[in-house]
Amino acid sequence: MSSARGAPEPDDPVGYFLEDLTYHGKTDRTRAAYERVLRRFEAFLDGTEPASATHRDCMAFVHSLRGDVADSTVATYAAYLHRFYGYMTEVGAFDGNPMTLVMEEMDETVDKDPARRDVSIPAMRSFLAGIRHPLHRALVVTLLKTGMRVGELCNLDLRDFSVTDPDLEAAYALGDRPALSGRPDSIFVTADATVGEELNGEVRTAANKRKRGTVIPVDDELHRALKAWLAVRPDSPSPAEPLFVGTAEGWGERLRPQAVRHVVERYAREEGWYRTGGGADENVTPHYFRHFFTTHLRDRTGDRGVVKYLRGDVADDVIDTYTHNWGDQVREVYEANVYRLLP
Repeated sequence: MSSARGAPEPDDPVGYFLEDLTYHGKTDRTRAAYERVLRRFEAFLDGTEPASATHRDCMAFVHSLRGDVADSTVATYAAYLHRFYGYMTEVGAFDGNPMTLVMEEMDETVDKDPARRDVSIPAMRSFLAGIRHPLHRALVVTLLKTGMRVGELCNLDLRDFSVTDPDLEAAYALGDRPALSGRPDSIFVTADATVGEELNGEVRTAANKRKRGTVIPVDDELHRALKAWLAVRPDSPSPAEPLFVGTAEGWGERLRPQAVRHVVERYAREEGWYRTGGGADENVTPHYFRHFFTTHLRDRTGDRGVVKYLRGDVADDVIDTYTHNWGDQVREVYEANVYRLLP
């Protein structure tokens, strides 16, 4: 356990973590799910304190789950354990996170779900060809080309989109985020959006789940889709100037995640990719596009680090590496490997 000055030294680390989950506003259901997993891990350690557990102890625990629960449940349990160790390390109670290496190695085993619908790139091209509405097309192309979450999509403002395009630059105040300085043709996904809190002059109704802001390249296809949308985008009453706003109900108001889900569901149903009562392994939803992005870009690049950076779910040291070498290690890899979706 850490001896850093002021660091907590709880007798019951799991109880300490669960109490903090409550303080952070997590539901009783979420807290109970974490407690179930973490107490099972404690029992598996058989007397070894969680603070003293090694990555081999963690690997052995994950391995013990296989065959006992579904692969997706193994992944969930591992993610809970990773979050526990990450938090306890962050507050100084533990010296390190032994789950970091375990999660890296699990990418090739548990993270791939063979039961999930497998949509090929040609099939996705055909799907996009049937989406003519400029807003709907821009929403789907943005999700497919960036891998961002639906809440992150809805929280984008005009200032988060930097583009080299005289027409757009003349019509809109784009890309004035400091993080986009010197990084043209990019989208910035902030980590600061929180439900009920003001950001850029507007109280947000969706949260971004990134721990750090991420700069994602905009290729020519996403550029085209966003330009077609901005050509017809209604003016917004919000001082934040949302990138995506309503064109029917809530004219000019920031789109909410549920509205985006309805759009995707409509087209997925028409394609035969969505069924009422179908689960995540069957239905194509906005989250499926994140899975599509991860799977295809990782297979094409062989660079899990870049893909994790783009998804916004890497550790600080890794994200710093890619942030400081953004042009070489992110944009070049992305542009050389991102799939083509538009005619």
